Amino acid sequence: MNILVTDGLSQAAVSQLTEAGFNVLSVKVAQSQLKEYINAKNIEGIISRTTFIENEVITGAPQLKFIAVIGDEQVVSSVAEAEKNGIQFITAPVAATRSVAELVFAHILGGSRFLHHSNRNMPLEGDMNFKDLRNFYSGGIELQGKTIGIIGFGKIGQEIAKIALGFGMKVIATDPNVVGAKLQLKIQDQNIEIGLKTVNLEQVLENSDIISLSVSEQKKPIIGAKEIALMKPNSGIVNISNGNAIDEEALIEALEDAKLKFAGLDTYDNEPTPAIKLLMNERISLTPHIGGLTGAATDNAGDLIAKEIIAKFHGKSGMDFFK
Repeated sequence: MNILVTDGLSQAAVSQLTEAGFNVLSVKVAQSQLKEYINAKNIEGIISRTTFIENEVITGAPQLKFIAVIGDEQVVSSVAEAEKNGIQFITAPVAATRSVAELVFAHILGGSRFLHHSNRNMPLEGDMNFKDLRNFYSGGIELQGKTIGIIGFGKIGQEIAKIALGFGMKVIATDPNVVGAKLQLKIQDQNIEIGLKTVNLEQVLENSDIISLSVSEQKKPIIGAKEIALMKPNSGIVNISNGNAIDEEALIEALEDAKLKFAGLDTYDNEPTPAIKLLMNERISLTPHIGGLTGAATDNAGDLIAKEIIAKFHGKSGMDFFK
């Protein structure tokens, strides 16, 4: 089986596939030439992190058996169209769990100590107004003893909870599909299990000092003006899941009115062109959808995807590695 790797797959994963008998072609192909290349080289599988797979490729390459995606980029024009054409869609959603959860706390730590704001102003005024800046940024908060409310308590939400417990925070969570979870923590050489039951959304909003969203794509925002009104004064909110989970207009209004202390955003309702009001607001810590984009996450995803490809497609096209 010929596999095209456009970008993003670790060398270790490439080696796994090669040793299993797959012919791996690591080539960056121009978007306009992708269909022709796939057909000319009889490509049966594609592995991509950023190269977009258009419907023209999906419908115009009848030999194509799978498309594997490294990370969480939307690189396939239509998953439904691919599946309709008999193409399997392969991902590794758990590979980036830790990386995404750690980015949540990068935003929380930055927001709680004004780092995103300070990093803008120290280069401009640090040599002239050092003492004034010190006074201005001296009202930060400690995380220990604070309550984090987690909306969406799947793998990522549970990983966020583990990190929060390490900071000495109280954790409450809500998820309509999760009643509770047993969190496995390893502290030095000790394994600790902590049980946590979920509560309703209103309880999370009313009792949290910081809220983190880790949810799938929504038909309408989970957090709007009504929900923000239930939140504690001077609380913070972080969204690293889907931009449409928060009403961005309501968020900006709450920040400008000082109802909320800070926000951290890694995803936006209108990617890749976020609203200017978000980009210019000094109370928002901003990253360009990098939650799962670490070296470790990429390596983990490559390893999981390589193993799944070997399990599903080994022995086909004449390969007999396991015989």
